[in-house]
Amino acid sequence: MIRTLTMFVLLAAAPALAAPPPALETPVKDDTWQAARTALGQRLRAVNRPKRARNVILMIGDGMGIATITAGRIYDGQHPASGPPRTGEENSLAFETLPHVALVKTYNTNAQVPDSAGTASAMNTGVKTRIGTINFGAGQDAAACKTPAALPTTLAEIAKRRGMGVGVVTTTRITHATPAAVFAHVPNRNWEGADRAYPATDRASGCPDIARQLVDFAPAGAAGGGLDVVLGGGRARFLPTAQGGSRDDGADLVAAWKARFPAGSYVDGAAGFGGLDPRAPGPVLGLFNNDHLTFEADRDPGKEPSLADMARFAVAKLAAGSKARRRGYYLMIEGGRIDHAHHASNPARALSETQQFSRAVAAVLASVDLNDTLVLVTADHSHVMTIAGYPERGNDILGYIHNAAAGEASGPVSPEGWALDDQGRPMTTLSYANGPRVSPPLSSTLPPNDKNRLADKTYGTGSESHGGEDVALFADGPRSELAAGVIEQNLIFHIMAEALGWR
Repeated sequence: MIRTLTMFVLLAAAPALAAPPPALETPVKDDTWQAARTALGQRLRAVNRPKRARNVILMIGDGMGIATITAGRIYDGQHPASGPPRTGEENSLAFETLPHVALVKTYNTNAQVPDSAGTASAMNTGVKTRIGTINFGAGQDAAACKTPAALPTTLAEIAKRRGMGVGVVTTTRITHATPAAVFAHVPNRNWEGADRAYPATDRASGCPDIARQLVDFAPAGAAGGGLDVVLGGGRARFLPTAQGGSRDDGADLVAAWKARFPAGSYVDGAAGFGGLDPRAPGPVLGLFNNDHLTFEADRDPGKEPSLADMARFAVAKLAAGSKARRRGYYLMIEGGRIDHAHHASNPARALSETQQFSRAVAAVLASVDLNDTLVLVTADHSHVMTIAGYPERGNDILGYIHNAAAGEASGPVSPEGWALDDQGRPMTTLSYANGPRVSPPLSSTLPPNDKNRLADKTYGTGSESHGGEDVALFADGPRSELAAGVIEQNLIFHIMAEALGWR
């Protein structure tokens, strides 16, 4: 009898335990509701990645702050590679689909608003440092060049000592601050080459210039030494003035690189780049412009490869070498000219560069296995561009504001329907807190979405400045779950090291 009663109680309780949860109820289930439910499902089905990475790829959109990501997302939707344009707000850039996100504090040890040298150093060494210095401790000066073993160790140096491949890809000069932080140590980011930016009085410190350090890169205890793939601009820093370069010491560092790596491949144009075989032995050095690479909006595909093409090749090259060595690789890819367009207060080119950076991320994600490759996408710092006003949905992100119909959006408008400021001038959605003043002829004759148009700003300065707010970090792959919360920028180094199993 007791057994029968127990069974009855258990059977009676079972339906309550197995009952499905009550369905969400709402009087309106529109497209936005369904899209959110789909997004929730994707997160619930997120793959639990392994805890150990073979490879790490760090992708940096230089100056790609939160406002740039938002505006870039809309721009990309309104200027798609194929298909009809959309309103843009519902679009996502390639890296925005990555499942793990954090906010990153970017300050330097002596600067509330940072520069690329200090921020890139933090990501590559795990040590925060001063503004303007590359991979020097916060208390170290040029005298430390004479004791390089006392300088912060970079991820690339550790990787090389462990038999891994290392690559650097950028749209800037390869000697510029962010790419230089992969392989160089200098107390002054301007010491890119033996030229007027690195005067003889400073050279007495014994610090090799950045271009020289790239060619000579050979971490102590590393077999094979040099960088495996280097793609970007800055050819003038490697050549003497007699050959059209900027070096006043007579050194031909391209020739020096070829002598050090006789099996390597040097290319200086799109044609040579297109002929490269990523499976061929030997390292690759590609210098496609004397200075920075051309903005994507102006690039001639017959002269320079795109960032996406360079990223795709670098992954293939390092993967081939990784297979031969049975070791992984570290690759840093920079979309560096987002920053340069912002400094000119030129939003059209800044957003075009952001779009190209997103396409490079897409190319990388399509080329790697996220079960053995950690991919991190972030910015080194922000800029002072802002998205303002009350533009209607689908308003041209580069255009004048057409106000939404009601609420706070109401205000004076022009006969064309543009929102006007308190001086009767049409307002654009994008503007800057500071930057070069726009002359009236330029402001009045160019349409707001022209690629040469410079945006309005509050304070007139010689160059628009960086912004000091936090930037985003997006991640997928082994240990990507560590990209969470609000973190210090130098933690990015430690996340990469942890993913690689370095303790």
